[in-house]
Amino acid sequence: MKKAQLVEKIAFEADITLSEAQAALNALLCSITNALRTGDNVALVGFGTFENRTRAARSGRNPKTGQPIHIATSHIPVFKAGKVFKDAIN
Repeated sequence: MKKAQLVEKIAFEADITLSEAQAALNALLCSITNALRTGDNVALVGFGTFENRTRAARSGRNPKTGQPIHIATSHIPVFKAGKVFKDAIN
């Protein structure tokens, strides 16, 4: 399902216009992104948790030349599905 299809589904289920559904979805995604950017976790009970994990700096190798390179610390967004969501899928 693509974003446009999700917006249509939200509009139908909530009995709102497409523009209202798109605004609501964009607000949700923006809120989750901003929370993760500031280091907060977002827990949606019954659905899952969005969290920000830190991947430590490490050394690697350039696959083309074989030279060692430094890979900087990075932040990785992670989603952990909740039990209710997992049970609904299975």
